[in-house]
Amino acid sequence: MRRAKLTALLSAAALFAGGGLSAAPALASHNEAVFFEAPNALLTAATQATTMNQLQSLGVHALRVILYWRDVAPNPNHRLRPSFNQANPAAYHWAAYDRLIAAAVARHWKILLSVSGPVPRWATPHGEDIYSNPNTTDFGLFMRAVGKHYGNEVKLYSIWNEPNEPGFLRPQYVHGKLASAAIYRGLFLAGYNGLKASGHFSGMTVLMGETSPTGVEVQGVPAPLAFLRGVLCLNSSYRPVGHCARLPAGGYAQHPYSNSKGPFWSPPADDVTIATIGRLVSALDRAAAAGALRPGLPVYITEFGVQSFPNPYVGVSLAQQAEFEARSEQIAWSNPRVASFGQYLLRDDHPVNGHVVGFQTGLETYSGHQKPVYAGFRLPLTVTRTSSGVSFWGLVRPAGRATKLLLAYSSNGGRSWHGLAHEQTSADGAWTGTGRYAPRRMWRVEWLSPGGQTFTGAPTHAYSSSGQIDY
Repeated sequence: MRRAKLTALLSAAALFAGGGLSAAPALASHNEAVFFEAPNALLTAATQATTMNQLQSLGVHALRVILYWRDVAPNPNHRLRPSFNQANPAAYHWAAYDRLIAAAVARHWKILLSVSGPVPRWATPHGEDIYSNPNTTDFGLFMRAVGKHYGNEVKLYSIWNEPNEPGFLRPQYVHGKLASAAIYRGLFLAGYNGLKASGHFSGMTVLMGETSPTGVEVQGVPAPLAFLRGVLCLNSSYRPVGHCARLPAGGYAQHPYSNSKGPFWSPPADDVTIATIGRLVSALDRAAAAGALRPGLPVYITEFGVQSFPNPYVGVSLAQQAEFEARSEQIAWSNPRVASFGQYLLRDDHPVNGHVVGFQTGLETYSGHQKPVYAGFRLPLTVTRTSSGVSFWGLVRPAGRATKLLLAYSSNGGRSWHGLAHEQTSADGAWTGTGRYAPRRMWRVEWLSPGGQTFTGAPTHAYSSSGQIDY
C-alpha cells in the first residue's frame, strides 16, 4: 500500500472508532527483551551481515548465542586432557563467535551467551564420550576463560542448554533415580565461580535452567520442574532434602515449546509449556520460600517457536503458526515475571535426503520463502473473544517508540480489507483495544514506518480463551 493510501485510511478510520472499536489505556513501559536465535545464518561469515540487517528490519535488538565448549576447546577429540592453561583465553578457538559478538556489540544489541556441552572428550571420565559427567573443575576454568575473553561485551550468561535432555548431558538417570540434576548443580556452581574469577563479573547475570518443556519417561527425559527440584535439593513438596546452599542464579531460563494445540495446551503438572509458564513462576516462588533461591527470580524464555507444516508430529498450518506465535508472545508479555521471549529460528532446518528433520519454527521456509509468521513477528496481533465482544493486543516491534497503526478487518476470508480504526501504541510499541464481535471476521494491522514503508501483519482469527477458533 502506498503512503497516501494508508494516510487516507488512517484519517478515515477515526470515523469508525465509535462504531466498533475503542482504545484501551496506553500500556505501561515494558522491559521484556526479545532474543533471536539463528545459529547457522549468524555464525556463517558469508550470511552474517545480511541476516543481521534482516533481523534489524524486524525489530530485533538482542541475540541468543549458544557457545559449545567442544567447538572452541583445543584437541576436543583427545581422550587425555592436553597440557594447557585452561583459564587462558588464548588457548581457545573463538573466531566464529568473536565475529558474531563483535557485530552485535557494534549495533548495540544485547547478547545472551549460553555456554553448553557437548564437551571435549578429555573433560569426561576416561574420555568416553562428549556428554557424560563433565568435569566441573575443567568447566570452571573454561568459564573463567570465557568471562575473561568477552569481558564487558557479554553480561548475560546461562549455563548449559537443555541439561534435562540426554542429547546435552548424561546420564539423566542411574538405576532409575534422577542423576543429571546433581551433575548440573555442580556445573552451574563451577561455571558461576569461573565467571566470578574472570575479573569482569561486575554487572553479570547468570541464568540457570534452559530446560526443555516436557518430560518423556520412556526416553529418559525428566520434566523441567522435577529437574528444577533435583538441582535445588527439594522434594516433590518443595521441602529441602539435605543441606544444599542457596543457588546464586540470577534467573531461570525455559524453552516452553508446545504441541499442535499451541498456546492452549496444558501438559502434565511438572511440564512447562507456553500455556503453563505460570507453573514455573510458582515453582520458583516455592523454592525461594524453602531458601533454595533468592525471592522473585525472573523467568527468561530463551528459546521458543511454533512448529509449522511440514513437521509431521506437531506442525500446524502456516496461517495458524503466525496466530499461535503472537498469542504465545502475548502470554509472555502479560506475565510480569517473564523477562524475555526468544524466537528460534529465522529459517526452517533443511531436509535431509528428502526427509523433514529438526525444527520448522522459522519465519521462513528452508528455501527462504517468507511464511505468514514473518510479517506476524514484526507486527504480532491477537484477537480474543470476550463476553462483550473481542479484545485486541499487539506490538509494533520495530518502532521502539510510540507510533500509530491501522487495524483492518475482512469479512470474506481475506479477499478484501477495510480499515476500522487507528491505534496509538505505548512507548515500547504495545497497544490494546476492544471491539464488537462479528462472526467469521479476520483481522490484521498495517503500519507506516518512519522511513515511509508500509508493513502489513499476518491475518488472524478471533480465538476463545480455550482455543476455539472463529471460522
